[in-house]
Amino acid sequence: MAPDSPADDIALLPHARAAQRRAVRVLGTAQVFSGLGNGATLSLGSILAVDLSGAEANAGFVNTAMTLGSAAVSIPLSTLAVRRGRRVALGIGLAAGLLGQTLMVAAVVTRFFPILLLGAFLVGFGAAVNLQARFAVTDLSEPQHRGRDLSVVVWAVTVGAVLGPNMVGPGAVVSDWLGLPVHAGPFLISGAGMAVGAAIILAGLRPDPLVLRRRLEDAAPGTDGPGPTPAGRPDGPVPLRSGAGWAAGWRIVRAQPTALAAVLTVTGAHAVMVGLMSMTPLHLQHEAGLSSSDLGQHPDTVVLIGFTLSLHVAGMYALSPVIGMLSDRFGPARVAGAGMTTLVAAAALTGIFPHQHLAVVAGLVLLGLGWSAATVAGSTLLVAALRPADRVPAQGFSDAVMSLAAAVSSLAAGPIMGGLGFPGLSAALAGVVVLCGIGVAALLRAPAAVPPRG
Repeated sequence: MAPDSPADDIALLPHARAAQRRAVRVLGTAQVFSGLGNGATLSLGSILAVDLSGAEANAGFVNTAMTLGSAAVSIPLSTLAVRRGRRVALGIGLAAGLLGQTLMVAAVVTRFFPILLLGAFLVGFGAAVNLQARFAVTDLSEPQHRGRDLSVVVWAVTVGAVLGPNMVGPGAVVSDWLGLPVHAGPFLISGAGMAVGAAIILAGLRPDPLVLRRRLEDAAPGTDGPGPTPAGRPDGPVPLRSGAGWAAGWRIVRAQPTALAAVLTVTGAHAVMVGLMSMTPLHLQHEAGLSSSDLGQHPDTVVLIGFTLSLHVAGMYALSPVIGMLSDRFGPARVAGAGMTTLVAAAALTGIFPHQHLAVVAGLVLLGLGWSAATVAGSTLLVAALRPADRVPAQGFSDAVMSLAAAVSSLAAGPIMGGLGFPGLSAALAGVVVLCGIGVAALLRAPAAVPPRG
């Protein structure tokens, strides 16, 4: 791993420490509310896709659209963060996610499948914000506490993300009040959560941690800053540094084997998690012997599906602070390896015991834990491997790649499950984890390169 840049010393300044404490509080609080935004889409997406399209082969399309939205916006959001700061980028992303939730309601009301896909695509913008917030909290982190700070913001998603899949019951009440179809209510509640999250970030993330870091770097000798920045407000615009877009991110990442290993870790983990999780509601529906049109008459089954996904989401986020501290103590590479091993165990459990509900639940919890370990540790590894000036473009590239891989996984999961069943899908995803693990191990053994310049 490349050593941390001398520019990381700015995190030790009193002004930076105070701003970092505020950033952790603001981003953590916003994540609680914005985490609601994805829960309804994840729990109802595959069911609504089959219901509105009339074809089970389309079961993965909603989650695919959401992850494609996240992939499409990750690099533009990172570019906007470089130019205007994290506050503007994250706030705009959540505003787009709110529009997506509105379209999801419209799709349920009109029963028009293309609107459902467009809404899910924009909901993915909010999902991208939830991912990029974990990097935003490391902008001013002390190197020895990066894993901890990153994991605290990931953990903050727990409340909203666990409640999200359980919004079916309260959402039905809201729908009844408003005279809307029963499945519209959860998206209204999720949209309200995204609106609150956006307001918290836009009003509270001052000073902007990325912009403040840039200004402190410019004022400090021996850093890799670009020189003087425009005068004006402390959260004003800053010049673009390392370039933006897929090419710039790839150029930075490929120059560092450790950074490339980090991207492969989070990409493999996210693809496997989304692929297996997105098909679980449909599998549980089949296990209950119900068709999509029967679900409205069996709310207990929908609630059971939501509860199962909530346990999975709890596995994803609830222990992330512990994982962050373990990454700081034992090194992110070891923790990432443990996470990928856990993902293999999760896929094995769901594949061997697909007809035992408790085994499927246990497998989904392990799936969440493995994702959490691989994502928190892999993200920490990426930050530590690069110069501060190169991190934001590389972070946007990493999030785009992992979301694109998840979209492909979600899209392929439906046909694979249709042909091979839930056990076959589990086996295929276990194979993906193993291949990624082999690649990561090889990259971590490669000699570290000189940090890229520009």
